[in-house]
Amino acid sequence: MVEHEKGKMENKRISIPKRGDEALLFSWPWENLNNFKYLLYGPIAGKVLYSIYKEKTIKNDDTWCLHILILFGLRALVHQLWSTYSNMLFLNRAHRINEQGVEFSQIDAEWHWDNFLILEAILAYLLCLSFPLLANLPIWDLRGVLICLILHIGISEPLYYWMHRLLHFPSLFRKYHWLHHSSKVISPFTAGHASFLERLLLCVVIGIPTLGTAFIGHGSVGLIYCYLLVFDFLLCLGHSNVEVLPGSLFQAIPLLKYLIYTPTYHSLHHMDMGTNFCLFMPVYDKLWNTINMNTWTLHKEISSRTYSRIPDFVFLVHGVDIMSGMHAPFVFRSFSSIPFRVKPFLFPMWPYTFIVMLVMWAKSRTFLFSFYNLRGRLHQTWTVPRFGFQYFLPFAAEGINTQIEEAILKADRIGVKVLSLAALNKNEGLNGGGKRFTDKHPDLRVRVVHGNTLTAAAILNEIPKDVDEVFLTGATSKLGRAIALYLARRKVKVLMLTLSKERFLKIQEEAPVDCQKYLVQVTKYQAAKHCKTWIIGKWTTPRQQYHAPSGTHFHQFVVPPIIPFRRDCKYGKLAAMRLPEDVEGLGSCEYTMERGVVHACHAGGVVHLLEGWKHHEVGAIDVDQIDVVWEAALRHGLKPL
Repeated sequence: MVEHEKGKMENKRISIPKRGDEALLFSWPWENLNNFKYLLYGPIAGKVLYSIYKEKTIKNDDTWCLHILILFGLRALVHQLWSTYSNMLFLNRAHRINEQGVEFSQIDAEWHWDNFLILEAILAYLLCLSFPLLANLPIWDLRGVLICLILHIGISEPLYYWMHRLLHFPSLFRKYHWLHHSSKVISPFTAGHASFLERLLLCVVIGIPTLGTAFIGHGSVGLIYCYLLVFDFLLCLGHSNVEVLPGSLFQAIPLLKYLIYTPTYHSLHHMDMGTNFCLFMPVYDKLWNTINMNTWTLHKEISSRTYSRIPDFVFLVHGVDIMSGMHAPFVFRSFSSIPFRVKPFLFPMWPYTFIVMLVMWAKSRTFLFSFYNLRGRLHQTWTVPRFGFQYFLPFAAEGINTQIEEAILKADRIGVKVLSLAALNKNEGLNGGGKRFTDKHPDLRVRVVHGNTLTAAAILNEIPKDVDEVFLTGATSKLGRAIALYLARRKVKVLMLTLSKERFLKIQEEAPVDCQKYLVQVTKYQAAKHCKTWIIGKWTTPRQQYHAPSGTHFHQFVVPPIIPFRRDCKYGKLAAMRLPEDVEGLGSCEYTMERGVVHACHAGGVVHLLEGWKHHEVGAIDVDQIDVVWEAALRHGLKPL
């Protein structure tokens, strides 16, 4: 039934035009200001600050300005908290209504979802200037609550219903309402994503109960706070794309289904745009015969669901550091849709994130972080609740391996085909690049993959064919070994930085006899002072980078990447691949990667799945497979940067 409704939704989408066929009052007056639009709050904030500066307190006549700022801050918080919940896939994936992901294009379109808050703050400011009684309302008036409810149910609800139906007339829909319906997967921010005219009309709907109660003589500050916050809460509820109201509630109180809508109810309006027009109360759809007949059946099906779709591929990651821990869709959706960079707004949140990290260390288990679809297959990212520094604590190693092992066994149990280990989850010293788990559980059906074969291939294919000498740090690591052996076969001299003669000789002996001379052990960075191709597999300080000659190209596979200190040199990014163009539902960036780009080890797992390979890719990298994996990646549409 869900698929049937989704099919209807796609048919409807054909008629939704793109921007261009716009009418008067479609665009927002401050659309071109971008983030400078928040300066429009300036006169209100300025009035409060001026009152504090001159009077050392806020005058009674200016308290309403403070209330406007507080109230609209709280309203923004309501939307943000609903967005956080909506994106907590580890809590609600079984009850998602539309199981597709929100894509970058939709996130960009909804970026300025909060335009309506600026509009309503300005209107509130002007109303308080025009009607002094609004600036002197009491804190609470109980009789006003009843009056407000009567005005909302008797006027606002039917008024919104008919305005909404009118906006679905082809001429008005094409000029205004298509923007709201252009979001393929509704989210709490979709609630605010509409044309300027629509939000003006909604101001009338909101104003009737709040202003009406005040003009009757029973308005209060508390009532305005409660009404607007509940209004936004219900609006976000309907657009959350997660069914939170149990079907048993409506079975116990049948009348309730006509008094309050559900996320499923409003989602059906976005799927089949000819039904379910009400604001919050389905009684008006019932009254005018526009209720979708599948509403309650679909609601019961979704609310009682205890399962979700099984992924075909899992990328098992971990947190990098405290700051990047906030680069998550359930923290800030818009921030997670761009490559991670340290931003000033993150610093005040650092202490809270640190506390969350401690709680996760004590209590949390591996959880679902994000997902996308590729050629009909579900790809998920699971997160081990540990951060980078914890992998270097000797006493934490066993606990981390337990977390990884439990994730692998869960993936095997539910039917995942390929699980790819990210970053330190495949650390050689931790678990032998995943070999510990395949040795312990030889009957695993899920293929465990470290993906480093493609990582090596991506790095090697960045190096120009005419290079005859490279300097390699992290030379005896899993990746360093494979890169050194591959380049030696190409007759490229490799200066391998390592203090361990034993480990160097072991790698050298793996090379063909006629190629062993191309592997040279060095123990100091100064040995590469004439080499212009550096491959960095170990953290390199600015002081150590000084030994590179001008014009050096730093290729790297170290996480986090080195600081680009030398202006006279070129710094490559971490080995990465761009996903095929037919990827669907992708709306978050992988750490510092650009949109649509994933780390090469992630891409290596994707290739493993697409090729249908049945072997594990763990332990040492098979140098003979580097070109095989690279060619397979290109054949499936993955692209080097």
